[in-house]
Amino acid sequence: MISIEPVAAPGAPLARRNPVAKVAAALVFSFTLVATLDPVAPALAIAIELAVLPLFGIRYRVLARRAWPLLASAGGILVTLVLFAADRSGRVLVEAGPVLVTSGVLLTALGLVLRMLAVALPGVIVFATTDATDLADALIQNTRAPARFAIGALAAFRLVPLLEQEWETISMARRARGVDAGRNPLAKLRLFVSTAFALLVGAIRRGTRLAVAMDARGFDAGTPRTVARRQRFTTGDALLIAGAAALAGAALTTSVLLGTFRPLIG
Repeated sequence: MISIEPVAAPGAPLARRNPVAKVAAALVFSFTLVATLDPVAPALAIAIELAVLPLFGIRYRVLARRAWPLLASAGGILVTLVLFAADRSGRVLVEAGPVLVTSGVLLTALGLVLRMLAVALPGVIVFATTDATDLADALIQNTRAPARFAIGALAAFRLVPLLEQEWETISMARRARGVDAGRNPLAKLRLFVSTAFALLVGAIRRGTRLAVAMDARGFDAGTPRTVARRQRFTTGDALLIAGAAALAGAALTTSVLLGTFRPLIG
């Protein structure tokens, strides 16, 4: 079951921060690491992210359950680069027929995998500690985002768990009509594509109906809107963003001092 509810302990100090501040801190910390291709800076960033995880009130086991698609993607990236990378420079580590693994390939693959994890984990942590309604309210109040956009995004986010339920409904309906792929991999692929297309059509129809219903209820009105839940941006929120920038800068500085820094451009 797809879950979008926050899983953090309510009393955790960083989990209580303003949602906009947490998103801004995650963006600052993540995109700073995109500037380098070496594995040292993202490895330090991952260590920092795991070290501050208790301050967000998330257990490591819970984070692993939320981030398992990232781990699966990291494994796929590593295997793909090791097998099909064009640059085979460096010392030969493994040579088995057409498979040639060198130190340069492993270094490049490791840097890419670690950078992907370091960039994605802050987003996972933020959305695991933030209620979607609070985030929409904070976007409207603190960043002056249009209410139509923020509330529409909130409504779409709330509909995400329905996708899994509708997938199961479509699959069971097709099995009831005798549509089954059996053990044929090509038939399974065709069935998967057709089910995904049916799910996409259903999602578009539901989104269209929801948009019309929201407009009918005045969500697109030009009159000023009031807020029921005040989201205040405090000094602690600004310190969170500054701390994220300082930690990301420290990771890059360490990479430069160790001589492993490889700029993305140049």
